[in-house]
Amino acid sequence: MFKLLKHMDKLESYVCQLLLCLFVVLLFIQVILRVFFNYGIPWSEELSRFAFVWFVFLGASYAARLSAHNRVTFHLRMMPEKMRNAVELIGDIFWIAFNTLMTLKSIEVIDSMMEFTYFSPALDWSMAYLYMIFPISFTLTSLRIIQVNYMKLVCGVKFGDVDEPNLEDNIMSTPTSKTGHHGNGPLA
Repeated sequence: MFKLLKHMDKLESYVCQLLLCLFVVLLFIQVILRVFFNYGIPWSEELSRFAFVWFVFLGASYAARLSAHNRVTFHLRMMPEKMRNAVELIGDIFWIAFNTLMTLKSIEVIDSMMEFTYFSPALDWSMAYLYMIFPISFTLTSLRIIQVNYMKLVCGVKFGDVDEPNLEDNIMSTPTSKTGHHGNGPLA
């Protein structure tokens, strides 16, 4: 189970990297073709836009796993750790409720788009399939929020600053155990 989660972390990261590269390369090629050859690829802007949207929503899920979403934490830092964790947990419960609502509503939209099919203009792809990122992303984000809270509250994993250069060490370190061993948490 833990290895599956570790591979899922890497898969999300790799898919995000692939999507980022895809839309940057497509836009770069489009600019070069337009500037130097006065020609544009009709479908490249649409594909890069879809890749960007998928990148953003999958990136949100991955950021939830890294505990890297923006939060107002000034007041939380002044609280004792248990109270801070309780307040963050309550906020995360509201976040999961919002994600659940968004998942359900996006599934309704996709069902409607399946019934009354709408195709993208340049690529002629069904927009219902492109909109699948919404329930996927909101569900993954909720799972990641639960995972992070489990790691933090049950396993004792301390999440560091995601802006530090050595990201892996800062995010997935656990406090020293009774045996003096310092290592990663079971889900890290």
